[in-house]
Amino acid sequence: MGTLALHPGMLETVPEAAHIAATGDFAGLDDAAIMLELRAGNMDAFDILLAKYRKPIIHFMYRMVHNQAVAEELAQEVFLRVYRSRETYRAEARFSTWLYRIATNLGVNHARDTRRERSASTIYLDEPDAETGTTPDVADSTPSAEANLLSRERMNAIRKHVMALPERQKTAVLMHKYEGLDYKQIGDVLKLSESATKSLLFRAYQTLRDKLKDFV
Repeated sequence: MGTLALHPGMLETVPEAAHIAATGDFAGLDDAAIMLELRAGNMDAFDILLAKYRKPIIHFMYRMVHNQAVAEELAQEVFLRVYRSRETYRAEARFSTWLYRIATNLGVNHARDTRRERSASTIYLDEPDAETGTTPDVADSTPSAEANLLSRERMNAIRKHVMALPERQKTAVLMHKYEGLDYKQIGDVLKLSESATKSLLFRAYQTLRDKLKDFV
């Protein structure tokens, strides 16, 4: 089986997935099947998966660690682990579920190790909640200086309270709000039933609404 040299610039020089797919080798294959191609030794399969998921994984890691350089390093580690696991990979779940589980574990471990070093980057939760239709933040279309200040205060409060959620709740909110994962996918990543995932997210959003009531 071939080997792959992964270097610090790996995430910046990935071929476009559509270009690779145009060769016809992967036409009609889902992600799990492409990963099985990698397991069989087809190195182009890794480029396909890297091109498709590198940006979402970098974004996901950034929202967990709030540092762009660290997010890129962790994303690279995610894909290193994907590559190193190629020979033992089994298509027993969605590839994306397996991938986000790797990313979640890395992000949680890093956050625990470097909790005091997190930056004060902003998390936006400006989309209506799927269950209640309410939003913790409403942007002002013509903000004054005072409105801008208040908006920054709201965003900082949102960031603070999201990051203060219990680890599973925080991860579920990030996957739900920003990665677009549904309840089943989030449950698969966190090893929870769909109903338990809904309950987890309900508790998380209820906590955020309670904490942010002065800003709504």
